[in-house]
Amino acid sequence: MKGKRLRSPEELERLREGILSERRAHEGRKRIVLCTGTGCRGAGALEVLEALREELKGRADIETKATCCHGFCERGPLMVVEPEGIFYQRVKPEDIPEIVSETVEGGRIIERLLYKDPQTGEPIPYEKDIPFYKRQMRLVFGPNRLIDPESIEDYIAIGGYRALAKALFQMSPEEIIEEVKRSGLRGRGGGGFPTGRKWESCRHAHGEPKYVICNADEGDPGAYMDRSLLEGNPHSVLEGMIIGAYAIGAHEGYVYVRKEYPLAVQNITTAIEQAEAYGLLGDDILGSGFSFRVKVARGGGAFVCGESTALMASIEGKPGEPRAKYIHT
Repeated sequence: MKGKRLRSPEELERLREGILSERRAHEGRKRIVLCTGTGCRGAGALEVLEALREELKGRADIETKATCCHGFCERGPLMVVEPEGIFYQRVKPEDIPEIVSETVEGGRIIERLLYKDPQTGEPIPYEKDIPFYKRQMRLVFGPNRLIDPESIEDYIAIGGYRALAKALFQMSPEEIIEEVKRSGLRGRGGGGFPTGRKWESCRHAHGEPKYVICNADEGDPGAYMDRSLLEGNPHSVLEGMIIGAYAIGAHEGYVYVRKEYPLAVQNITTAIEQAEAYGLLGDDILGSGFSFRVKVARGGGAFVCGESTALMASIEGKPGEPRAKYIHT
């Protein structure tokens, strides 16, 4: 099943059902979810992961899943013991034997690892009750805690690439653009320009070839939305790029990401390779006749390269200098 090139939406659905069927056979077993995003890595998450895998070596009754950013970076490394949803914070490698014996096997909560309510000082055992999470409704970042970003199978299992199959086989480019216009989706860079109008103008623009560029440069201090998405759910970015390319008539795309985000670069590169292996990127995607390829372009970290014209100049190997423009890119 792994690595098989998919040639139709039906094959994609069969693959999804196969993955889910295999996982249903292991339902009910304990699972330890560990955040290994950049924030938690900085606090020692990889050492915790190594200790966890060593402790559980040879055991098939407990699953370990390394995911990316859970969002509560100041409390990392973060761990969730499932199916109960027990939330541990600031976990250290030396805590692992106790977590396995006491919580995973014994069902007992280790109070010193619990997050404490900043108002009352009360320890909170379960992730769903953490105030930081209770006030959120995660949409784009929702899957980050559920999937291994280096596993295309995880993404397919939660419905990944189903929207792409629908777009390629059930909708015309014009229908996709109208759907995006009706959605009210807008750019998030500050101007709030309607995305559907942007796609429509690009589709009708003269000149070939056309390109889709994912601007993940993100130079604002302390802003890590793009990085967190590329690190934690890179296939969602690719799927959106392919749908956008089909809508505007492009066959080549770039993900522009700064070199200071090595995990984001690594995970999006891995995602591209996996999507190509499955026939979800490259030539004749899912047997539709539509082809689209994506390359990763690494930026040098210049703040100005977050501006679209400077970004495009940088991709072309020129100095990243903005220029006057009269269109929304």
